[in-house]
Amino acid sequence: MVSERTGGGAARAAAETVADPELPMLTLADLGVLREVTEAGGTVTVSITPTYTGCPAMDAMRADLVHALHLAGFRDVEVRTVFQPAWSTDWITADGRRKLAEAGIAPPRAAPRPSAGPVPLTLGPPPHPVRCPQCGSAQTQLVSYFGATACRSLHRCETCREPFEHVKEI
Repeated sequence: MVSERTGGGAARAAAETVADPELPMLTLADLGVLREVTEAGGTVTVSITPTYTGCPAMDAMRADLVHALHLAGFRDVEVRTVFQPAWSTDWITADGRRKLAEAGIAPPRAAPRPSAGPVPLTLGPPPHPVRCPQCGSAQTQLVSYFGATACRSLHRCETCREPFEHVKEI
């Protein structure tokens, strides 16, 4: 996981409890968007990275972080949006991937590690089978490239016939 773990104590602990507004089974820490929490001069500064530019959940994330920190007793809270480095699905923690699967959402696969050179970006359906989070079958079919949010796609398992969402690899 690339996200920074600097800062600690009660402020970090409070920020780590905030759930993602679009995937409420995950915390912002599970999702890897919670980058840094620091305390200096009576102010708590939280840095978050959006899953993609223009993510509509950012305002809710900011408000929820401020609320959680206020409830934890911190008066002065600043939430910063950090775009560099860009978020990747590789930042989702192992616990976050487990929680997605338990909620019936197929977690993203880990990105391949190129030895050198640019990483190719594909915008179409994944070139690999998406495993069903219900039964584990790789016999699945893409129903819609866009699910409830732009970062998820809708699939159906050919084995257990259950529909499920998949978090797209970025």
